[in-house]
Amino acid sequence: MTRKVKIHYKEYIQLDGKKEIMLQRVKDGSIITRFDKTPFPSLRTSIVCPHFLELKWAYGCPYDCAWCYLKGTFRFRPEGPAPVVKPYEKIELHTRQFLREAKNPEILNTGEIADSLMNEKSEFPFSQFITSIFKTQDLHKVLFLTKSSNVENFLKSDSQRQAIFSFSLNALPVAKKWEKAPSVVKRIKAAKRVFEDGYEVRIRIDPIVPVENWQESYLQLLDLIFDNFKPERITLGSLRGLQSTINGCTDNSWVKYLKESSNWGKKVDFEVRYAIYTAIIQRLSGNYNFNNIALCKETVQMWDALKMDYRIIRCNCIW
Repeated sequence: MTRKVKIHYKEYIQLDGKKEIMLQRVKDGSIITRFDKTPFPSLRTSIVCPHFLELKWAYGCPYDCAWCYLKGTFRFRPEGPAPVVKPYEKIELHTRQFLREAKNPEILNTGEIADSLMNEKSEFPFSQFITSIFKTQDLHKVLFLTKSSNVENFLKSDSQRQAIFSFSLNALPVAKKWEKAPSVVKRIKAAKRVFEDGYEVRIRIDPIVPVENWQESYLQLLDLIFDNFKPERITLGSLRGLQSTINGCTDNSWVKYLKESSNWGKKVDFEVRYAIYTAIIQRLSGNYNFNNIALCKETVQMWDALKMDYRIIRCNCIW
């Protein structure tokens, strides 16, 4: 007899103001749950973030980047953000029940509280496990968000219709100073490989930091990306820090860039963020005729200032 777990639904207000009944969680939400921490943006200072589904197969990350919010999220664990993979049996039970019952197309993000590819060199890589489950259907997709360059298992697979990649990138001097992950160039080369193998590839440039000569550094990053492949979409996010993250980090040299308070922690001040987004968007549009751009955890005020409509957002974690 097939084991079943209960699926819970809830009414959500969408960014366009419409109400919709959506899947909230599978059972207790320990594996599949909707990220709904950001309320409907009713003020100019409200943070815009659509409610997406997480597939919480693991938690933690091996890369230990200076500003990682997992340092705050897991501050009460003795191991901190050290990686832990949940039991595959439980993941499979909850995921198969979701695939059987969920009738509206969804993307399940496997990289919100873990790096999606951190288990790829294990005896039974997570990607092989989860794509084998998703390949039983064609309605839903699984999103792999990563700073890794280890994509070999996907090149041996035929999961292009079910899997989406999202590579987290940053300007070269920023990554060198604050990230402890494969180099940005290695990540771009990995993205190119899966792109050429037929996978949808998205890019997150986040967190953007207003370092000295930031314009030169971030425009160089755009050129590096487009010299190798054309992403399906690009989501931009500026440096931000919840107080729990700031308290939990050991290298706090990045905190000096945070000048403004918001309901999603501290941010780079508005004028600087606006200048950065404008420069990047203009380069993408002018040099590459690329306009599939969104913002991450930004205010209504910023969306309006850039003349972008958050109500029709197509950002990293959704369709």
